[in-house]
Amino acid sequence: MELDAAVLAAGRGRVGAFAGLGALVGAWFVAAPHLPHVGLWGAVAVVVAVVMPATLLLVLVALPLRDRSWLLLAALILALVALGCTSAGWGLGANFAKLWAAVCAGWAFLRMFEELSWVVAVAVVTPLVDALSVWRGPTHAITAHHFEAYTAVAIAFLAPGGGAAYLGPPDVLFFALFLAAAARWELRVGRTWLATTGMYSLTVAIANAADVGGLPALPFLSVGFLGANADLLWRRLRRGQR
Repeated sequence: MELDAAVLAAGRGRVGAFAGLGALVGAWFVAAPHLPHVGLWGAVAVVVAVVMPATLLLVLVALPLRDRSWLLLAALILALVALGCTSAGWGLGANFAKLWAAVCAGWAFLRMFEELSWVVAVAVVTPLVDALSVWRGPTHAITAHHFEAYTAVAIAFLAPGGGAAYLGPPDVLFFALFLAAAARWELRVGRTWLATTGMYSLTVAIANAADVGGLPALPFLSVGFLGANADLLWRRLRRGQR
């Protein structure tokens, strides 16, 4: 009974934390377009130090939902909600529906993985595909010539005055997947969140410093995940080989 009470209290605390943080993040997204501009680097600092970490912290708080059986259905429903909100001109609703559709899809995708080595293989291979797509592939063509199509599906992290940094749905999907993998295989969950979130923030800063339209984010994400858990991954993989 004491254990059940402790689990119940922890669950309620997590729900309360999610609700409180979600209210703050939502309030920022409502208020940000109406705030005065703070210049390029002021906007970058706000996004990378506050907005992006706070928004992605919601994924960490919701992590206990990562193994639910309804995740794929939830991803599909949220994608349809995002489409409907976009058609209705409700950008805020569309943005958060896209965020959670990608998160649910990432968690559902992880359910197909049987071994930790599969996750490591994805962390090694996917960034190469992403880099090629961003530099010379379809992502480059879309962002260079049809940026409005990219923003229609990307998740925005708003700066004061209405500017934004963007992550594509695959960026959020693999962020959720790596974070859930760290929890499933008892890696360093907190450090994984800190490293991967920090790498995404670094991507935004580098993209603005280099004055490029966008950088492939998944290589940075993979470096964060692998770097935060390198020694544990090495031992687990060696043990699996034996």
